[in-house]
Amino acid sequence: MDFRTTTVTDLAAQVQSGEVSARELTQHALDRISALDETYGAFVALDGDLALADADALDERRVAGEDVGPLAGIPIGVKDLEDADGFVTTFGSVLHAGDAPAKGDSPLVERLRQAGCIVLGKTNTPEHGFKADTTNPLFGSTRNPWDPSKSAGGSSGGSAAAVAAGMVPLATGSDGGGSIRIPSAVCGLAGFKPSLGRVPAGGARPPDWADLSSKGIIGRRVRDVALALDVVIGPDPTDLRSLPMPEQSWSDCVDDVHLPRRIGWSPNLGYANVDDEVVRLCEDALRRVEEAGTEVVELDGVFDADPVGDWLILSVVANLRNVEHLRGTDDWERIDPELRDLFKFAEHVSATDVLRAADRGHALNVRLVELFHHASFIVTPTVAGQTGPAGGLGTINGKPDVNWVQMTYPFNLTRSPAGTLPVGLTAEGLPVGLQVVGPQHADVAVLRVLAAFEDLLELDLVASV
Repeated sequence: MDFRTTTVTDLAAQVQSGEVSARELTQHALDRISALDETYGAFVALDGDLALADADALDERRVAGEDVGPLAGIPIGVKDLEDADGFVTTFGSVLHAGDAPAKGDSPLVERLRQAGCIVLGKTNTPEHGFKADTTNPLFGSTRNPWDPSKSAGGSSGGSAAAVAAGMVPLATGSDGGGSIRIPSAVCGLAGFKPSLGRVPAGGARPPDWADLSSKGIIGRRVRDVALALDVVIGPDPTDLRSLPMPEQSWSDCVDDVHLPRRIGWSPNLGYANVDDEVVRLCEDALRRVEEAGTEVVELDGVFDADPVGDWLILSVVANLRNVEHLRGTDDWERIDPELRDLFKFAEHVSATDVLRAADRGHALNVRLVELFHHASFIVTPTVAGQTGPAGGLGTINGKPDVNWVQMTYPFNLTRSPAGTLPVGLTAEGLPVGLQVVGPQHADVAVLRVLAAFEDLLELDLVASV
């Protein structure tokens, strides 16, 4: 049994047929975590007894002839920014380490359980998900299964490392600036940021990152991700932004796919400094796409400037509102020092600045609408650089760069559906991802392109752990 080489569809079918039990899948996941996670630091909380009890209950239901769901017996990790019943939600912060366990699931986790998933525990994240390296003062660093000296990216780095190392077949994530796409890319996985509102972020607590962040799933393959998303998309009455249920099954839509007629390639979005090796690997993949019949047109200047300032205003203010009441207390000094430094930037941000930053998202989307008249999809490197040391900065052409992830956050400002898939390995043996971006609410179309690229490239990148 190896979660890295068997699809989620096949694993669930084996449980549904009785060929394999949910307990066997769960025990395999627990054994894998026990053997590997001291090295990689993907999980921050685990309850094997509860997971096995849940697996046994599902097996009993199957024997009784009940429908055990499309994700029957699939063990999952839950990013530690959202609630899973019985686990503390720490947000990667020492300030929440002593909180009471959650008394219920987030809508995303609840829907995954209803579909048959077995929750094993919580996965690591930087404090309040604020950066692209998964490390925090409470749990330390999550390391990349391709090279344990390297970062697994962030902020869903714990989930990405858990999937890449074969600890679980699927894990939850959230993406407010690239936090699903970045770790998926540097860990050699498929990741997808749905349109804002596709996966509900409801519940008693308001969404942490307002209109920037979308919840989603990280998996080994595009079709695994689509299958899991199928059971979690749809409206929720407590989410003001949630979208209606799509007419078609997303999983069915990626069964039979074909390459798009035309795509727009932008190696730098008009402003970014991008690693030469990353660009070369992406262009090598696009050459194969072009040879297979897709017209690839290079786009000049997708955006006129880097929107990082606008994104920072929205994201940092969103995080500040969670902890501002602690100013002047001892607890303020217990916040991650890097995050406190960002809060100094937020001290000079006015309410008008926040609205102007949101307006910038509107203007960026208007620009995308113009471009989508010329090409159905925009394709870019997923990240501008290569992942750096665990706990450190990524690099661009060998030099550490604080903004080595310059390619993802514009599409949080525009709320566009965007995903990533691996297209090759660097000379150091680290994965590189290609990002596909689509028009507003064209989630299915983006998933279909990702699946078509995956089929064409036939890459099966597996970290040797």
